[in-house]
Amino acid sequence: MNVQRTWPRGCAVALALALAFALLGAAPGAGAAAEPKPAVTLSKSQAGTGGSVTVTGKGWRPRALLMMLVCGQGTPAAGVPGGTNSCANAEGRAVTTGGDGTFRKRLPVAEPPAPCPCVVHVATVTGEKAAVDAAFTVAGHPVKPLSKPRGGRLAVVADTRLDGSSGLLTWFGSPPSRHLVVTVGNMGTAPVKDPVFQVGTSHGVFAPQWEEQQWRGTIAPGAKARVRLSVELPAGAHGDYLVSLRYGSEVLAEQPWGVGRPWGVTLFWVLLALVVPAAVFRVGMVAVDRLRPAKGRTRPPGRHRTRRVGGALPGVTRLTKNALLARAALLRRTDTAPGDAAHTSRDTGSTGLPWFTPDTDPGAPAGQLSAPSDNGPPTKGKP
Repeated sequence: MNVQRTWPRGCAVALALALAFALLGAAPGAGAAAEPKPAVTLSKSQAGTGGSVTVTGKGWRPRALLMMLVCGQGTPAAGVPGGTNSCANAEGRAVTTGGDGTFRKRLPVAEPPAPCPCVVHVATVTGEKAAVDAAFTVAGHPVKPLSKPRGGRLAVVADTRLDGSSGLLTWFGSPPSRHLVVTVGNMGTAPVKDPVFQVGTSHGVFAPQWEEQQWRGTIAPGAKARVRLSVELPAGAHGDYLVSLRYGSEVLAEQPWGVGRPWGVTLFWVLLALVVPAAVFRVGMVAVDRLRPAKGRTRPPGRHRTRRVGGALPGVTRLTKNALLARAALLRRTDTAPGDAAHTSRDTGSTGLPWFTPDTDPGAPAGQLSAPSDNGPPTKGKP
């Protein structure tokens, strides 16, 4: 006999609910507390110039670098519409959060360039953008109501992008340029005609450098338009830049821009470092060749002595000795027959060359003999 055991319907429903709760509890991140938002508290709400206030923060990103400023014309709800131009930047302080995202720092109180209502402005310097404003009163500083915006109000309704590319001249240090393209919409109740935008570029922790550019056109309430603005960096710029778009006192969009290094400039300096020394070396070698003494030039007298030849006087060569002997013989002959020698000299108009002996002179008459030597025996002849 088969016995069928049935579950009550209520037990099945209870089991299903328990299983569902168990799965939800085991899900990743289930039951975890929401990530806290950055917050700032002040030790006092009012202080005069020269005093100080202690700023305490929590919920910030761990190990984040923050900047604390006393700013005018701002509220915790609206922030600082005038930007850091409304803050006492010289008396600002930097602080780094701890590993739990908290910090505590004393901030000196100074009068901002803009009138109150004032706030203590705390914002991140690097990384993800975050800012918190706490209401603060600077004693003795003038107060002026915030101006209400009139007309339309523009807001970004689509993603921004940078159009364009770098050319060959940019590789050699030419200023990089792009076009910032953004789609804005009019969220106000009045049309916006020919709006004037501010385009800023910043590098690292430095503040943006703003440049005004006017867009020609009219944006009706509830309409949107594509805005195209030019962006240009200084010559030779490279690294990570941030392009910001501001309308009035509100920053509408930010776009990162990574600029490559101009390697053409580096190549130019390397080639210059190689070519210039080579050219200088070549010019030096030409100058040395011009100033070097020519080959075969006689040496200065007195430095070297000529080798003696056959007991002759210093500096007399063998050829010179033979010429002197022939000259002496010619003079002895002239002494013995002065009339004949004079007659012969007048007829011929010239004498024999000194390095030829009379009997070897090619111009002497045939059969002519050299002069007899005084030391030899007398010559026999006809009477």
